[in-house]
Amino acid sequence: MGPGALTGAPVEAWRAAPIEDYALIGDCTTAALVSREGAVDWLCWPRFDSAACFAALLGEASQGTWRIAPLAPRPRIHRTYRNGTVILETVFATPEGEVALIDFMPVGENLSHLVRLVQGRRGRVPMRLLLALRFDYGAAVPWVTRLPEGGGLTAVAGPERVVLRTPVPLHGRGLMTVAEFSVAAGETIPFVMTHVASHLDLPAPLDPLAALARTERFWTEWAAAGTYEGPYQPAVQRSLITLKALTYRPTGGIVAAPTTSLPEQLGGSRNWDYRYCWLRDATLTLLALMDGGYVEEARAWRDWLHRSVAGRPDQIQIMYGLAGERRLAEWEADWLPGYQGSRPVRIGNAAHGQLQLDVYGEVADALYHARAMGLPAVPASWQLQRRLTEHLAEIWDQPDEGIWEVRGGRRHFTHSKVMAWVALDRAIRSAEQFGLEGPLDRWRALRRTMHDTICARGFDAQRNSFVQSFGARALDASLLLIPLIGFLPPDDPRVRGTLAAIERELVIDGFVYRYDTGDGADGLPSGEGAFLACSFWLAENYTLQGRTTEARALFERLLGLRNDVGLLAEEYDPAAGRQVGNFPQAFSHIALVNTAVTLVRNGAAQTRPTRAGAA
Repeated sequence: MGPGALTGAPVEAWRAAPIEDYALIGDCTTAALVSREGAVDWLCWPRFDSAACFAALLGEASQGTWRIAPLAPRPRIHRTYRNGTVILETVFATPEGEVALIDFMPVGENLSHLVRLVQGRRGRVPMRLLLALRFDYGAAVPWVTRLPEGGGLTAVAGPERVVLRTPVPLHGRGLMTVAEFSVAAGETIPFVMTHVASHLDLPAPLDPLAALARTERFWTEWAAAGTYEGPYQPAVQRSLITLKALTYRPTGGIVAAPTTSLPEQLGGSRNWDYRYCWLRDATLTLLALMDGGYVEEARAWRDWLHRSVAGRPDQIQIMYGLAGERRLAEWEADWLPGYQGSRPVRIGNAAHGQLQLDVYGEVADALYHARAMGLPAVPASWQLQRRLTEHLAEIWDQPDEGIWEVRGGRRHFTHSKVMAWVALDRAIRSAEQFGLEGPLDRWRALRRTMHDTICARGFDAQRNSFVQSFGARALDASLLLIPLIGFLPPDDPRVRGTLAAIERELVIDGFVYRYDTGDGADGLPSGEGAFLACSFWLAENYTLQGRTTEARALFERLLGLRNDVGLLAEEYDPAAGRQVGNFPQAFSHIALVNTAVTLVRNGAAQTRPTRAGAA
């Protein structure tokens, strides 16, 4: 959809914008994606993992969108976040004048609201609005009526209700709502949309300008509390703000992304629901928040982690819902055509039932670093960690689905075994450093056995490289984590050999791919973009090996992939010059923060002591 697509083209012809053309707004319970042209094409209400009421991102405008833009075709567009916030300002310049569209979601209200302010800056600009509310991922057309007092409408379908208040006269047309109006310089026209359960009374009106002031104050005060200082401060701050916006405020959980089924390959089937919380992100998230100075968010994340994994050790999952929910059943929304034809559209994630041994290492690592960083102890934390460690001691030598959640059968993935070693190592360190009780002699013996087994079976002497799984020859970018977590030092010849092999075979156009998807090992059709977190890990490896110039060059090239408001997806397609995968992706922004910190610490005795070595 090009500039001015709101004029002239039939609704059926409108399509979602490029992934990188969206910006995120949110209230720390859910989030919306807004295109450069003023279209809200994705919003799940009232939580990140609720059904979408705007789903045009994965289909067509008729499946849910809210577009406000000038009537004139092809306006000049510039947008930015207000400094230190997720308040989005999109400025349209037309022959008639200039108008700003200010989009935000107030934080801390009793209900969730989406506020859009049309603000005249110069001249008088004719505007057009199109609203297609669709509940249940575009499947349910609501019953729309005018508000009793006028000045807006209410839309109801089953348990869901959305209320829109505005002084602009609205009209129904073809199961959609439309309006044309104009805005003059100095004038502000508000649109306030509110979600409420359908059995409840209509909510009281929200004062949009007062809400804007409260929201701006919340975000600017939060951003000002950050402590990171370095040459990449704007990028780091934007990434930390994005992580905060992906936080589910009631529980402290952080979703991997606010979207589902944005493809890893345009037109492909590698489409997954990322609106959940992964244990794998635990340590990296904790470090990113602590390095940014956000102790309270780190504590909330640690507490979420502890609550979620509590229970029988053999029932630990790789991911959970926002409040720690365990059932994330996967199904397909077959009525949605998918982003640029990328099908299927998946809701839920079947990987929640997989065995992935590396999560034991992530949990143990996060709990260890939480203690080392001085976070207040969680009651019974050590008892839980001991039980997890004892369970892992019984199953660590089993095959699993691995970090990339393959659907082609279990293997003895090297990364999984390395992270199992991390679980034992961090349990031993916790006992040694913090005076905690445990069977240290037995754990130390098992740690040695694990290390010896991994080095013997996970390393291919002929290739002079660690390999993806025991006995295989394929490489895997997850092996870049070996020196970062302290399994081997960065100057070990086996680490250097692995890095060289990955540079030869998995680095394409300067970016890192996870593994060769063409060998069918993951049980999926081949093809995906370069994985951005892995590319950041490569920059960290360069730093650890003293290749600082290369590290900075790669890091700054990765920064250049961010869109105009500083956001990154999960992957990047160098051939198409496009961001791909779910967006914005927490893992990519976490890796950005951690790599920036590593670069700043370069030259210290230990580049990243908080991850690989002594705290």
